[in-house]
Amino acid sequence: MTEPGSAAMPAAPGPVNARRSTPLVLGGRSFAADERLIMAIINRTPDSFYDSGATFADDAALAAADAALEAGAHILDIGGVKAGPGVEVDPDEEIARTAGFIAALHERHPEAIISVDTWRAAVGRAACSAGATVINDAWGGVEPELAEVAAQFGVGIVCTHAGGQRPRTRPHRVAYPDVMTDVLDRVLALADHAESLGVARESIIIDPGHDFGKNTRHSLEVTRRLTEMVETGWPVLVSLSRKDFVGETLDIPVPAERLTGTLAATAISAWLGARIFRVHDVAATRQVLEMVDAIAGVRQPAVSRRGLA
Repeated sequence: MTEPGSAAMPAAPGPVNARRSTPLVLGGRSFAADERLIMAIINRTPDSFYDSGATFADDAALAAADAALEAGAHILDIGGVKAGPGVEVDPDEEIARTAGFIAALHERHPEAIISVDTWRAAVGRAACSAGATVINDAWGGVEPELAEVAAQFGVGIVCTHAGGQRPRTRPHRVAYPDVMTDVLDRVLALADHAESLGVARESIIIDPGHDFGKNTRHSLEVTRRLTEMVETGWPVLVSLSRKDFVGETLDIPVPAERLTGTLAATAISAWLGARIFRVHDVAATRQVLEMVDAIAGVRQPAVSRRGLA
């Protein structure tokens, strides 16, 4: 029984039936509707909020990519500009940081699915020419021509909600009458536009854009209501790793200390039907996703010894 005037907590939802979503095709590979994919973050920036440039050098970035694939990553996401405010990076510099590295990575791992994290059409074009097969448009269609690049090269695209924010800006007193309604309106419009240009439907992904154009309560709400995105049928990507909404929720200001909160959000998002997880910590994320799938009954335990001896 609840206290007078208090709201009853809703019952915990069961796992979303992943088969509501369509199969996903990226980089010439097809993934069934119940497969979850890990997108490993490889930052080609000297000022990353998390690793402070640990993979800015080519050798370090290649080693990180090797390790991510070995740990079970399906996609390598290459970014040349820090998401937050910082030193200006023009398109030529962003291309210099990403395109050559993507070419080297494609030669080294020709089977790997490579994504470029950019809002700029010129960078997307250079990256796809170098071997990228996914464009991760994390700023929500700031340059509409980016979807045209995806169509031109026949690659996938991630359509992200950023609330209309300009790239590399932080939200200031941002408000929505209903944050998930705004998320759905914007990402579905982007997805429909990409499809209308010729991007294959099975290669279009939607992303609620945690922290982008949102305060912490917004990011928590879109996580809680993730089924509303899943039920559209578009594959849902979540980028939760070490983000500020995790830090503020737990009062952990240092990104390096936010892994536990990140993995908790990952488990909830997987249970609610997210299919792609953009992460810094591949091995830990893989264990979480495998555990969620085993609880949901779509994966068998790796071994069965208990009670048999």
